[in-house]
Amino acid sequence: MNETVLRYWNNTKQYWNQFTVKQKSTFIATVVILILAIILLSYNMAKTVYKPAFTDLQPEAASEIKNYLEGASIPYEISADGKMISVPENKAASVIVDVASKGLVNGGTGGFAVFREGGTLGSTDKEFNVKYVDALQGELRKLILKINAVSDASVMINYPEQSLFMQDSRNLASAGVILTVKPGAKFDQAQIDTVYNLVSHSVKDLPLSNITVSDQYGKPLIATKEGEPGQTGLSDVESHLVIKRDYELDIKQNVTSILGVLFGPDKVIVNVTANMNFDQVKKVEQLVTAPNQEEQKGLEISLQEAAKSYTSDGSGAAGGTPGTGQQDVPNYVGQGSTGKTNSEENSKTINYEINRITNNIVQSPYAVKDLSITVGIEPAVPNDPTSLSQETKDYVQNALVSIVRIALADTGQDLTDEQLAKRVVVIPQPFARTTAAANAKGIFDSNWVYAGLGGLAALLLGLGIFALVRRKKNAQEQEEIMDMPLAVEHPSINFESNENQVRKQLESLARKKPEDFVNLLRTWLVEE
Repeated sequence: MNETVLRYWNNTKQYWNQFTVKQKSTFIATVVILILAIILLSYNMAKTVYKPAFTDLQPEAASEIKNYLEGASIPYEISADGKMISVPENKAASVIVDVASKGLVNGGTGGFAVFREGGTLGSTDKEFNVKYVDALQGELRKLILKINAVSDASVMINYPEQSLFMQDSRNLASAGVILTVKPGAKFDQAQIDTVYNLVSHSVKDLPLSNITVSDQYGKPLIATKEGEPGQTGLSDVESHLVIKRDYELDIKQNVTSILGVLFGPDKVIVNVTANMNFDQVKKVEQLVTAPNQEEQKGLEISLQEAAKSYTSDGSGAAGGTPGTGQQDVPNYVGQGSTGKTNSEENSKTINYEINRITNNIVQSPYAVKDLSITVGIEPAVPNDPTSLSQETKDYVQNALVSIVRIALADTGQDLTDEQLAKRVVVIPQPFARTTAAANAKGIFDSNWVYAGLGGLAALLLGLGIFALVRRKKNAQEQEEIMDMPLAVEHPSINFESNENQVRKQLESLARKKPEDFVNLLRTWLVEE
């Protein structure tokens, strides 16, 4: 056995020494690359791919799910903040269904399922009431969690002791609810009223006035009072901040949606700042205008004309005694009528009707006084700001200026294009992000990269095999040439000594028939 191994080793060594240094280096490099590619492919195929199955978990729910996965021997990964649990991708669907069926996502609160899982026989009335209240709290929590803006909820119900006497306010139930609102989500007044109504209609003898709801920061969320549809429970300052934030957010979302299509959602960041006036103005305008604007005349509603004429020929009686009348000046001689007298009197009265307009104006409780928009765009080549062309920047600038112009159209300001342009800023700048780790992880997580490495290794291996086959073929041809019979030697010429001829014959025998050569050596050793 050892002789066979030694023989193969010598043959391999002899065959290896036939190659040049360059061929040996190529072969070794090909084998190393092939081995690395096989290792990477094997690792990628054997690596477990995890998929997020549960997100935004509370500590209680995360603990329940973790215990379930450990009991079921299902591998999992928990995020650093403990709010996300990932499971193998091929088991994600079944795990989600199983966990949901057990009510573990809601922190183990199964609601009325506790009565279906176990009987209540043997329980006292007090124990039954405790279980019932706990189940009712769980069901209410499930209902509230179905609201999109709520990520978690805690419900506490207080049932008073039943009294045999007439029911009064002390026998009414009460409830407290704490809501955890998702970051960036809007929890409007309609949703607040929904929570109040859900709790009030689900619990017996629970009026709205006995319900307290607050968010995770302790701010009370007050329901709309009857007859006060505008009541929100917020102070004036808070209401102003909410309106301002909503207005800025609306413009930001519109700008982001437009530019995100052009450059990519992760290539654009938008900041909007608005200055708003919340003074509510009430004024009364009393206007008087002419119906006929061209001639500035009113409408004729009545017309009255009068004419008088008087004629005298001067033949009237002589005057009385001078100075004897009560109205006459004493000792002044009166004048008699002399000559003919004519007189006329004409009058015309026209009544006009005009427009009388009274405007009671109540202006909007808020108005935009000023607006500025700042947009950061990551160029196509992050480290080269010039890769974002000036034409593209001008297009974005003009679009944002148009938005600002429309928003400030009712402010009464006569803004020039230059003033509007100062309210818009476009910044071509690479975004700060941990690109090194993300890119490295993304490269090695891609199956295409592994396929490319495998293809490259296969190509190099093929080239190496081709070179070896070609080399072996050349060696065989050379060997055939060497094995050709030599020319007939003339007796008079002695080219080689007998020892050289014997040595060559032995080498040829060892190369062609190694077994016969070994037997020959054994025979010689035995004879000696």
